[in-house]
Amino acid sequence: MKNFHLPLPEQTYTLLRAEADRTQVPATTLAREAIDAWLREQARRARHDAISTYAAETAGSDLDLDRELESAAAEHLLKSGRKAK
Repeated sequence: MKNFHLPLPEQTYTLLRAEADRTQVPATTLAREAIDAWLREQARRARHDAISTYAAETAGSDLDLDRELESAAAEHLLKSGRKAK
C-alpha cells in the first residue's frame, strides 16, 4: 500500500468526516473506495469508447459482424426472452 497526500476543500473534508462518523468507517477507507470506484468507471468508459470507435470504423467492412451470425443472435435473444443491451 502506498500513501498519497490529498489536500481537500474544506466542504469536501467536512462531508467526508461526517460520512465516516455516520457509518463508523474510517475516512481513509471511504476515500479509497470512492477513488477506486471512480477509476473503475473511467476504465469502463474508456473500454466502451474504444469498442464504439472500433465498431464505427469497421462498420460495413470485412471486419464487421457477419449478417448471418447477427441474425442468429437476434433470433436467439427473441426466443430466449432476453433483451439486447
